Amino acid sequence: MSSDACAALPSEAEIDPRSARQAQLGGALLLDVREDDERAGGGPVDALGLARGAIEDRFPALQPDRDRPILTLCASGRRSLFARQTLLALGYRDVRSVAGGFARWRAEGLPEAAGALGADAGERYARHLVLPEVGLAGQARLLRARIALIGAGGLGSPAALYLAAAGVGRLTLIDDDRVERSNLQRQVLHADARIGMAKTESARIALSALNPGIEIGVREERLLAANVEAAIAGHDVVIDGADNFPTRYLLDAATRRLGIPLVYGAVHRFSGQVSVFDPCDAASPCYRCLFPEPPSAAEAPNCSEAGVLGVLPGTIGLLQATEAIKLVLGIGRPLTGRLLCYDALAATMRELALPRDPACPGCGAAAVFDGYADLARLCASAG
Repeated sequence: MSSDACAALPSEAEIDPRSARQAQLGGALLLDVREDDERAGGGPVDALGLARGAIEDRFPALQPDRDRPILTLCASGRRSLFARQTLLALGYRDVRSVAGGFARWRAEGLPEAAGALGADAGERYARHLVLPEVGLAGQARLLRARIALIGAGGLGSPAALYLAAAGVGRLTLIDDDRVERSNLQRQVLHADARIGMAKTESARIALSALNPGIEIGVREERLLAANVEAAIAGHDVVIDGADNFPTRYLLDAATRRLGIPLVYGAVHRFSGQVSVFDPCDAASPCYRCLFPEPPSAAEAPNCSEAGVLGVLPGTIGLLQATEAIKLVLGIGRPLTGRLLCYDALAATMRELALPRDPACPGCGAAAVFDGYADLARLCASAG
């Protein structure tokens, strides 16, 4: 270490950031003792990152030379003082704490290195990063995830908003409708100024404004036998926000054939339901275990005929987004094999067991897949 760098180190316990940078250039080791999630958003250039709680166990192997000057740094300068005491107790002879921590380092415009997620992501997802169940690895997994949303309407709106906010790296929106004034009572992705616009484009505008760091793909088309596999292939999870049985039957068959978990949701007047159909789980039912044959239009009227409480799709769509995030992260207990039923008027939820049906025409041992076109004809005949 040069004599100039030595001169930059004051004799007291703390050192200002500019002097610390000069000492670092002269050979001193800058030790960033913030937690992993804090460092994910970036830190001082060329610093060694090691959480304060890991110093005693790991630092001596990383830096065996007790004579090398060490500069400790945290977020604001408090934890780094405790880290200094730990290092002195370990026998390191020349240890200083950087006054004001990384906040002052950044305020003074000193050089920084990007963290694992980048500065924007580190700040944007800070509340995820402090969750042990998510953390840096989980957030990186979310940023790599690809989720397809079928429908940018009542269920797709809240699901897409929260998945975008959570940092899902790519959202694919599939819908062939246009925004109408009657949608705005529940489809919160859209706005009065975008009436007449394709729902996929309206949704893309809203989601990009919320989180410009993710990728939004749009497919302005209705799911049909000819395009269903191409539309959802390559995704990690599919969210069912459809409002008709033909689309749901196509989705059920395609997700099973492609091995993609399907997060089901439906609303009717004042009630809704959610479940997960996961073809990667041998015990999981499929959609046709719940509805072996499509009901008639009279038995299952759509929202335009039966009506729906405006806030209800928000509740169900958020539950779908939660299930999708759990599946991506591999945490918690997904709603596989369970049907969650919500009654908005009674403010109650109840859970029904939904086991796999051995005689299911979709996933049972004797089930035969005759093609997507046959499924479409089956639903048409029920209507």
